[in-house]
Amino acid sequence: MSDTALTVLDLVPISSGSTARDAIANSVDLARAAEQAGYRRYWFAEHHLNPGVAGTSPAVLLALTASATSSIRLGTAAVQMGHRTALSTVEEFGLLDAVHPGRFDLGLGRSGGKPVGRELVTTAPRRLVDGRTDNGLLIPESFDWSQLLGSPRIGLTQRLLQLPNATPQDYVDQVADVLALLAGTFVDERGQEAHIVPGEGADLQLWILGSSAGESAQVAGDRGLRFGANYHVSPGTVLEAVDAYRAAFVPSDDLDVPYVSVSADVVVADTHDAAVELARGYAPWVHSIRSLAGAIEYPTPDQARGLAWDDASAALVADRVATQFVGTAREVADDLERLRDATSADELIITTITHDHADRVRSYRLLADEWAHR
Repeated sequence: MSDTALTVLDLVPISSGSTARDAIANSVDLARAAEQAGYRRYWFAEHHLNPGVAGTSPAVLLALTASATSSIRLGTAAVQMGHRTALSTVEEFGLLDAVHPGRFDLGLGRSGGKPVGRELVTTAPRRLVDGRTDNGLLIPESFDWSQLLGSPRIGLTQRLLQLPNATPQDYVDQVADVLALLAGTFVDERGQEAHIVPGEGADLQLWILGSSAGESAQVAGDRGLRFGANYHVSPGTVLEAVDAYRAAFVPSDDLDVPYVSVSADVVVADTHDAAVELARGYAPWVHSIRSLAGAIEYPTPDQARGLAWDDASAALVADRVATQFVGTAREVADDLERLRDATSADELIITTITHDHADRVRSYRLLADEWAHR
C-alpha cells in the first residue's frame, strides 16, 4: 500500500444544464465518497466571477461539508489573502474549529497580495531531456502569465472584492499576523494586543499554496510551514517551486523537515478511451479561464466537440491539456507516481472534473482503489 496520501481538491464546478445548488450538493456528496474511499483531505478552492464555478466561499462550504462527514480533514487551497485580513481569516476558521475541532487545514494563497520585493532564495534549474524529468514527467514551457496582466476582468474582480482605495497588506506580514493571532502573541506597533475568541489556539494545520519559486514558496520555507505546489495550474514551474521551498525551509515548532503536497488534474475511467471522452470538456473549460472570460459551465463531450476551436485556442491551454492525467486507474496511478517521485511529494492533491457527477465520483473511487494496492 502506498504511504503517499491522496487529497481531493474541489472547485465546485457547475455542469451545463445544472445549477449552483446542484454543484454544492454534489460537492457534499463527493466529500462523503472521498471519506469512504480513504482520501486524507478534502480541500476547496476559492474563485470569483466564474459562471461555471460555485466555490466562492471556502469557509461556508467547509461548514456544510464538515456537518456531512466525520473524519476526513477539510481545508482550503487556498483562501485568497489579496482581499482579506489576517483577523477575518482567523475569525472564520476559529468558528469552524470551535464546532468541528481539529479537522481543518488553513491554506493561504497570495492571490494579488502586495509582494515585499525582497531577494528570494534561488536554486539551479533541474536538468530536463526533451521537456521531461529523468523519470519521464512532462514539464512543459512555463505559461506566460504576463499576457493576462492588465485585463479589465481582473480589474473588475479586484474592485468588487476590495473596499474602495484599499491596498492589500504585504503577504509576508499577513502570514505573520495569522500565525500570531492563532498563537495569541499578536501585538501591534502601539503595543496593543489582540486576542480572538474563537480563533486563538484553534487546532488548524497551516499550509501555503503556490505556483512558482516566488514569495509563497519563500514564506512557507521561512516559517517552516507545509507547502502545496500547483502542477495542475502551472506545470512548467512546479519543480522550481518545490526546490525553492526546500531551499528556504527553516524548522519550526510545527514542522522539523519540509513537507510538500503537489496537485494534478486527473480523470479515471474503466478504459482509456472512456476516460478520454469524459475529459473532452477540459480544454474548452480551461480556455475559458485562461482567456479571462470566466469559467464556463462544464460542457458535455458533445457540447465540447461543438465549440469553436483553433490553433490559438489550443496553444493557450497546451501545457494544461498535456499534463492532465487521463486513463485507466493503473495508467493514472503510474503518472501520479512519476509526479510524486520527480517532486519528492509527501502527498498528492487530486482534482477531477467531469460533466456528470456519477462519473466524477467513480473516477475518485477507481483511483483510490488502485492507489491502495500500490
